[in-house]
Amino acid sequence: MTRGSRKVWLYYALGMVWFLALLWPLLGIREEGLVFAQTFEVWIKVAAGVAVCLGLWQAKQSGRLDFVAKPLGRARDAAQHAAGKAPVWMWIVLATAFALAYPLWTGRYGQDVAISVLVYVCLGLGLNVVVGLCGLLDLGYIAFYGVGAYTYALLSVHVGLSFWLCLPVAALLAAAAGCIIGYPTLRMRGDYLAIVTLGFGEIVRIVLNNWMDLTNGPNGILGIKAPAVWLPDFATGLSFETFYIKRLDILYYVILAITALTIVAVHRLNFSRIGRAWEAIREDETAAELMGVNTFMLKLLAYAMGAVFGGLAGAFFAARMRFVSPESFTFMESAMVLSMVVLGGMGSIPGVILGALALVALPEVFREFQLYRMLAFGGAMTLMMLFRPKGLWPAKRFGQRSEESE
Repeated sequence: MTRGSRKVWLYYALGMVWFLALLWPLLGIREEGLVFAQTFEVWIKVAAGVAVCLGLWQAKQSGRLDFVAKPLGRARDAAQHAAGKAPVWMWIVLATAFALAYPLWTGRYGQDVAISVLVYVCLGLGLNVVVGLCGLLDLGYIAFYGVGAYTYALLSVHVGLSFWLCLPVAALLAAAAGCIIGYPTLRMRGDYLAIVTLGFGEIVRIVLNNWMDLTNGPNGILGIKAPAVWLPDFATGLSFETFYIKRLDILYYVILAITALTIVAVHRLNFSRIGRAWEAIREDETAAELMGVNTFMLKLLAYAMGAVFGGLAGAFFAARMRFVSPESFTFMESAMVLSMVVLGGMGSIPGVILGALALVALPEVFREFQLYRMLAFGGAMTLMMLFRPKGLWPAKRFGQRSEESE
């Protein structure tokens, strides 16, 4: 065993001791007293799994697995080369066909999970405009989600407007909220901007929780109508009958259409002059301002455009659940959406979709491990930052910097 490998195993031992110190308070302290059996059972499984992975990694680094790694690497390169030759439209057609056919071979549970994934994809793409394209760290993005949800809830219950009429209203009010929150905060940068946006997000949640006359406070709003369609009825002449969409498979297609609209809009923004200006602000705001970019107005526009997609997702959330309350719009939701953007790849549309799948769908697959969900989530994020800091599917950059070519 070399000196470097001994150092790696020493770090492994220290990490396992630290992991045990974190795990035991979570599993070992109970109402009936202190319990050690379950803690050590989980710890031994994790330690064994990490030891196997570490041993395989060291064997690969030393070249002892070349007889397996080289053929696999050649097969992977060949698959990537073949996939790269396929036109983009073909992948889009395949993905669209899969998405359209998904409710036909799944049950209610699968459709419910897919709806949740698509809602978070809309939220992630909206936040991706602010964080991924413009480089503004926003910790209160879920406030726009709440504005959209409460807009439709109030208009549906008190005014009786339909879901389709309320969608653009929710988007506009969320954009207005983005401008109101963004105007006093965008003169700040870095950590100060993150702290202020976190504060504004909490302000919105507290207002929703305490404004009893308008939002009914912590009791929430009941009686929200589901999306409706009007179909012709020829039984007694020409008339139209209202049908409320309550089936999950049809609701799936509604959020799929909203998600498709969001993907197309974010893609067009990304490859527009505004998107290029946002990327210039993200890379170096001072240099962008010296080159004539109106940084303040473009950052405000990024906040407003990101809020639009959050408002659309919020309106659908209210229509699907037919109930909203402030508990659905906490800071943990903002952290979850931000994690999707970072995990998938900032500025990347496919990356955000993968991040939503990883953080919403995978916990449902491993539901029996739900007690360790946040622990596994933190570990996965740490590994991602170590081995793939740009995300699962990093955004493609145009051009190359001089230091990269060197």
